[in-house]
Amino acid sequence: MSSDIRIHPSIDAGARPARSDFAGGTLVCKCDTDPVRVEIKGQVAHNHACGCSKCWKPDGAVFSMVAVVPRENLRVVANEDKLAIVDTSATIQRYACKGCGVHMFGRIENRNHPFYGLDFIHPERFREAGWAPPEFAAFVSSIIEQGFPPAKMGAVRDRLREVGLQPYDCLSPPLMDAISTHVAKLSGRLAA
Repeated sequence: MSSDIRIHPSIDAGARPARSDFAGGTLVCKCDTDPVRVEIKGQVAHNHACGCSKCWKPDGAVFSMVAVVPRENLRVVANEDKLAIVDTSATIQRYACKGCGVHMFGRIENRNHPFYGLDFIHPERFREAGWAPPEFAAFVSSIIEQGFPPAKMGAVRDRLREVGLQPYDCLSPPLMDAISTHVAKLSGRLAA
């Protein structure tokens, strides 16, 4: 039964709508002492449930929740010394708290990557309410790689649709279009 499937605590409880006046806030890790704090200016974009195996997930969640912000809108404001890159060989350099393990942000350093200039964050770590809710679910099949039973994938996709998230086994069509446009401009097939 799809209602038994738990996607993510912030999604299962019903996503809150975005506030039109949301100006950003502070992401905080789970540490009780000296938590890492990351200041975000402005609203998030492309928030989605992500099934990949690289993203941090809260306890009991099958999916993570990931959004992007412009790189210049993110600033570590407390306990930056507690951050370490999870996998230095990954395209997205995920900075996690060494104390609690929460990924505070991910950054792409390759200037030729279509998403260079955007930082990836987990908006449920905001102390403030009003961030844009998830719009879709990405890399849905990837939860199988983490041990999720393949026979339950139909129920997962049904549950995602029930909570208003279109399931994709890649990114949403607008993001896939952005990637292809970037590649075509780099190759000279489209004017820059």
